[in-house]
Amino acid sequence: MLGWLRRRAEDIAALMLAVMFAAFLVQIVFRYAFNFPVGWTSELTVVMWLWLVLWGAALVVKESEEVRFDLLYGAVGRRGRIAMAFIASLALLTLYGASLKASYAYVAFMKVEKSSYLKIRMDWLYSIFLLFLVAIIVRYLWLLWQLLRGRDPEAGDVTNVSSGL
Repeated sequence: MLGWLRRRAEDIAALMLAVMFAAFLVQIVFRYAFNFPVGWTSELTVVMWLWLVLWGAALVVKESEEVRFDLLYGAVGRRGRIAMAFIASLALLTLYGASLKASYAYVAFMKVEKSSYLKIRMDWLYSIFLLFLVAIIVRYLWLLWQLLRGRDPEAGDVTNVSSGL
């Protein structure tokens, strides 16, 4: 079930990328072929980029695929990796958890504003950040639980680098 949901999240991310690319192409055609710049394409591109990045970070990218500076992490043993992952998880949970209430209040406050061209309420546009926060909190709670059970987060193999495909 989770695999199916992850693939649908990837499909939505791909759709957002396609919309962003199409809006970019429309912007180029209108600006340079018709000498008629349109603003809604720029706004749509920015909105799609914001949603794509946060959607992808929240629901598509796995914890093991995140970008890291793991020079020290890869050099220590199993217990050291567990300790580092535990400290990092606690720090992220503390920071994201502390920001959740204020972030919700700010997003809710933004209902009074609308985007310039598309007239979309800003609370709807920024609601993706709340999804991102909740997803990251759940992800790191799960990781923390796994670490408490003794799961080794595995050192990255720097000799075997790939794009994740």
